[in-house]
Amino acid sequence: MMGTGPFAVPTFQALLAAGHDIPLLVTRPPVPTKGKPPINPMREVATAHGIPVFDPPSINTAEAINTVQSLAADLLVVCDYGQILSPAALATTRWGGINLHGSLLPKYRGAAPVQWCVYHGDPVSGVSVILLTPKLDGGPVLVQTSVDVDPAETAGELETRLSQIGVEAVLQALLQLEQWDLAQDPTNPTNGPGSSPPVLGIPQAAELVTKAPRLHKSQGQIDWTRSAADLRNQIRAFQPWPGSYTHWQRGSGPPLRLIIAAAQVVPAPTDPPSPASAGSPAAPGTLVRADHEQLWVQTGDGVLSLTQIQPAGKRVMSIAEFLRGYAPAPGQAFAWLDPA
Repeated sequence: MMGTGPFAVPTFQALLAAGHDIPLLVTRPPVPTKGKPPINPMREVATAHGIPVFDPPSINTAEAINTVQSLAADLLVVCDYGQILSPAALATTRWGGINLHGSLLPKYRGAAPVQWCVYHGDPVSGVSVILLTPKLDGGPVLVQTSVDVDPAETAGELETRLSQIGVEAVLQALLQLEQWDLAQDPTNPTNGPGSSPPVLGIPQAAELVTKAPRLHKSQGQIDWTRSAADLRNQIRAFQPWPGSYTHWQRGSGPPLRLIIAAAQVVPAPTDPPSPASAGSPAAPGTLVRADHEQLWVQTGDGVLSLTQIQPAGKRVMSIAEFLRGYAPAPGQAFAWLDPA
């Protein structure tokens, strides 16, 4: 088994529960976390089951390849590992490797498929189990399972769901591999003379490939010129990390950094505005309501109602708490600050 993050844990546990012989966990080396013990849920599962742990800086070195090859294993099961395997690393086992990926490939190849799915407001997501090739997330698809995305679901919540759905997908892929292996066996009486070997997996359509690159903290800053719907999706997508943040311009004091933990789109009025109230909307980022447990912000298209907010150095709080403690006023602005 090769994995590091929490997305791989349910599959690891299921393979152990099913009685598969897993002689080694290959995982990423520990990363210092500001004085706290490094967290690696896969390492914890392996230790609890007495499985040795191997954490080379690179799986593609000669030493690492020799270590894995010495096990004479049938298959590498890879999920949430964090390194691309070279052809030599893939050749260390009899069947090569499979990978559980959190998207409906070829859509969202890369390190953050669930986050970009939510960011773009996709109504459907899913998991894919693919045969590993040296090309990132580019191997033939063995199994896919799709699920509807709840419009209120964060990326963290969806990722947890997909990690559970991926268990059955991996077990199905293992069954396919066993059947394929039997079909290669010349001593198997069901394989008659001249029978052609079965094709394993379905190639991905190159024209449908989209990318899901790794996220960076700076991407969380809110651009209020985007639409309210797009910003709501961003806030959902970047939970729990990197978070979505803005800077509140509060009078003469310095801007206060705020993390927006949750928000909703304010429905557009069904009746046309009266002549007295008609006019151009406020500039994007302007507070247009700050009362009665409501904090509304004008965006480039529509109004966003903030429902949970976290001032710098404080805990997440409700809008009622934020209004009592900080007294924001209509006309003040949430602004973009140049990271430079």
